[in-house]
Formats: sequence, structure tokens, C-alpha cells
Amino acid sequence: METVNPQLTDKAIRDYKLVCLAREKGDERAFSDLLKLYREPLYLMLLKMTNDPVEADDLTIEAFSKAFRSLHLYSPTHAFSTWLFTIASNNCIDFIRKKRLNTISINNVYNNEEEEKSEMQIASSNPTPEEEVITEQRIKIMRQAVQLLKPRYRRLVEMRYFEELSYDEISEKMNLPLGTVKAQLFRARDLLYNILKDRKDLI
Repeated sequence: METVNPQLTDKAIRDYKLVCLAREKGDERAFSDLLKLYREPLYLMLLKMTNDPVEADDLTIEAFSKAFRSLHLYSPTHAFSTWLFTIASNNCIDFIRKKRLNTISINNVYNNEEEEKSEMQIASSNPTPEEEVITEQRIKIMRQAVQLLKPRYRRLVEMRYFEELSYDEISEKMNLPLGTVKAQLFRARDLLYNILKDRKDLI
């Protein structure tokens, strides 16, 4: 076990113990506890940054997913909460930057001198045949990867991403606590990432 910063608070030490259980033993209860502790404050921070509840919720999930996937990089020289919020903040900043780059300004559509509408080319949102083929291949690859998961993870992924059920609906159908559903889905996404990363023949 790494040397813990003696200046860390009791709360930070508690978090570090949970991190150790999560990354060294794959303890799902530890993942769930970390999620419960920081989901709301993380969401509120991201909501302030995006001013969009849906985007904030998606970014919260992404932040936990990235953090859980990178637990081996966490060092107890700083509090886990500081590390987690840094990941979330940086990810959100990247998201906002990309969103701005993808935004097309439609100001000055009219020519001020001639009061005539200037020509404006806007790319079609419809996918090209090549893009459709690529999308179909990616879906096929994802379904193949999902089949390699353990049954409990496979079912959760299918319900969430193929059947598009909400976390609450999955919790009810599977008769599992909401926190457990979220923690296991994070774990499933991590496993999928490793499967796809290693299976170069499918990419």
C-alpha cells in the first residue's frame, strides 16, 4: 500500500480505503460507496459549468467511468475527491471546447450593404453510405464485445444501451439497489473498454 499523506482528513483516508478495495479487490460495494458519496456534488459542479441538466448528468457518468478506469493512477498524496473533481472538470472543459468548435454561427446571414441573403453552406446531418457502414460495423463490434461479458454485466449493458432503459427501470427490473446498478454498469463499461482495446482484429 502506498504512503498516505499524513495531512489528509479522516474523510480522505476513508475514501482511500474504499479506493484500495475497489482497485485491488474489485469490490463493487466500494465502487458503489464512492459513487454515492460524490455523485451529487460532482453533478452540481458540472451543472454550473454546463448549465444543462442532461449534459451534466452524462458528464458525471463519464467522470466516474474515467476515474474508476484509472484508479491504478491515483496516489494518496492528495484526497480522492480532489483527484475525481479534477478529472471531471478537465473532461467538462474539453466537452465545452469541442461543443463550441462544432457550433455553426448563423449571424450575419444578410449582407449589410445589399440587404441580400448571402449564400451559406450547411453540411447535411444525414450520414453518408460510408458512415452508415462504419456505424453498422461499430454496432456489430460492440455486440460481439458485450457477449464476452459475464451474464450479469451483459444483461445490464443490454438493458441500458440496447433497450435504452433508465437506471431506475433497470433497478426495478433487476431488483437491485440503484447504486449497485450504476456501479456495475461502470464496471461493465470498464470491461468493455479493455475488451475492445485488446481485440485489434475487431477495430
